[in-house]
Amino acid sequence: MDFEPTLDFARRMDADDPLAAYRDHFHIPKTADGAECLYFTGNSLGLQPKATREYVLEELEDWARLGVEGHFHARHPWMPYHEFLTGQTARLVGARPVEVVVMNSLTVNLHLMMVSFYRPTPDRHRIVLEAHAFPSDRYAAASQIRFHGYDPSEALVELAPRPGEDTLRTEDIEAFLEREGESVALVLLGGVNYYTGQAFDLERITRAAHAQGCVVGFDLAHAAGNLALRLHDDGPDFAVWCSYKYLNAGPGSLAGCFVHERHARAFDLPRFAGWWGHDKATRFQMPETFTPMPGAEGWQLSNPPILPLAALRASMDLFDAVGMTRLREKSVRLTGYLAYLLERRVPDRVRIITPADPAQRGAQLSLRVAGGRDAFERLTAAGVVCDWREPDALRVAPVPFYNTFTDVYRFVEMLRNV
Repeated sequence: MDFEPTLDFARRMDADDPLAAYRDHFHIPKTADGAECLYFTGNSLGLQPKATREYVLEELEDWARLGVEGHFHARHPWMPYHEFLTGQTARLVGARPVEVVVMNSLTVNLHLMMVSFYRPTPDRHRIVLEAHAFPSDRYAAASQIRFHGYDPSEALVELAPRPGEDTLRTEDIEAFLEREGESVALVLLGGVNYYTGQAFDLERITRAAHAQGCVVGFDLAHAAGNLALRLHDDGPDFAVWCSYKYLNAGPGSLAGCFVHERHARAFDLPRFAGWWGHDKATRFQMPETFTPMPGAEGWQLSNPPILPLAALRASMDLFDAVGMTRLREKSVRLTGYLAYLLERRVPDRVRIITPADPAQRGAQLSLRVAGGRDAFERLTAAGVVCDWREPDALRVAPVPFYNTFTDVYRFVEMLRNV
């Protein structure tokens, strides 16, 4: 669409925004003088929905009122509580209900998935990540390689951009897999790279990796709640994500896991077992032999904590009400407006390293700015909440649920001033 570099234009965009009212569903942090912050770190910690307190207090009240009977007689019984999120989670990531479960934290889920899906052999034991993947993914992959007796310096492959470029080309990933794929056991990429903000083409990468016999998994920490995902159709073997970024579930909240339906009854896959993954029809008969449930639920270990589930449900109810299609449409406009203003208002002092193509990015833009970290600290002092990632990236993520076009305009003007 055609943008204009004026405050009046930003206000008109906000007035015409069909999702504008959802900002009022969130608590907006304030500065010391009581003004609302410019909050652009939903890619790190999403804001709290105002309904979260009510959802969590309901469970605290039922615990006080019912004690252990809350497992069956709470207003939202705790025994099946995680199932209340199954349909919403499936819709969020473009999956079927049997393919998703909310459990654990992201890296725990990643390890559980690699127990089942990283099955190295002497001829095929490499794991492929993107260069500058989130460190936890690299740590997890390297530890799994060592666990199986291989050397990460040889078996952990990090695909880097071409010299002079900031992001990976899909055709370079495909070319590597065509050339080296027979030695690769697992392709494990971020859906959106945390540092550059690049969104990968999950379908093309999955197709290229499967053609070479590789297993495919994705870390969707920066993609879930940010992009309109199609996990079932794109076909990766598994995916994991957290819920405290774009999903607004609160610090350190529970994570999500996807296992493609073709593996739903692959009970011969090795896995770490726990009682909550056992067939729920016989779970409380306490059998000695573990019988996993079909689908992603069969990878559960323990009964989940109800209070974090309640906080997540408060946010997921909002996602379900709006839908990722509408959120993504606004996000493309909002981040597009940010890129437009940066390129016109501070072209000589800011370089965007995130791809210009909206199909290759989510909400986040990663910037290299004149003044570096000093500029970031001055923005922070002025009431802007964005974040800095070493060595040289200022990350800014206008979130469609609660950021406005006026927020974006004000941010760029403040960036000019510092």
